Amino acid sequence: MLNLLISAKIKDYKNYRWFFTSNNVLVVGGKSDQQNELALKHFLKPGYTITHTSKPGSPFMIIQSNKPTKQDIEETAIFCACFSKQWKSIKPSSKIDIDIFQGNQIYKNKTMKKGTFGVNGKKQKIKVKPELVLVFQKGKLKAVPKSDEKVLAQIKSGKLTKEQTAEKIAKKLKDEFHLPITKDEIMQAIPSGKLSVK
Repeated sequence: MLNLLISAKIKDYKNYRWFFTSNNVLVVGGKSDQQNELALKHFLKPGYTITHTSKPGSPFMIIQSNKPTKQDIEETAIFCACFSKQWKSIKPSSKIDIDIFQGNQIYKNKTMKKGTFGVNGKKQKIKVKPELVLVFQKGKLKAVPKSDEKVLAQIKSGKLTKEQTAEKIAKKLKDEFHLPITKDEIMQAIPSGKLSVK
């Protein structure tokens, strides 16, 4: 019974880094090296599209569709960029390079450390401006690239710490929207690094 519960938890997208594109397509990736391994094992099919920063240090974000639109791919690339190591050190006006490839291009050998994979063949590359909006998706507070849901705040790179940003957002949500969202909920939704909020 315990093994079944563990297996169900591993396969539940809500335990990973996830969001829905503005076309309502689910995108799932890892929050850690271990989760990158699990996400690619449980959520990847050969025809699915993946995004990853051109530099090391980002989740592998897997679009759960065999035919994602250009908009789905761009939004996934932005989300991937915002939860990467590069986001923590870029200037507010900078863009981040993202690689785009297919599930059947992924490979792994024994010399690669946990969470690391190789990509065969050509990769499409795009530059994205990392900006997010705070909304509710599936009843959970999420920072996403774009949404038709009510936007509660806009998040960009800036000068505030993650904790300062969360405090500012919590006050905004309480004062403007009368939403008693805790700072911890906000901390779980937003990226790390220096941020700004509107």
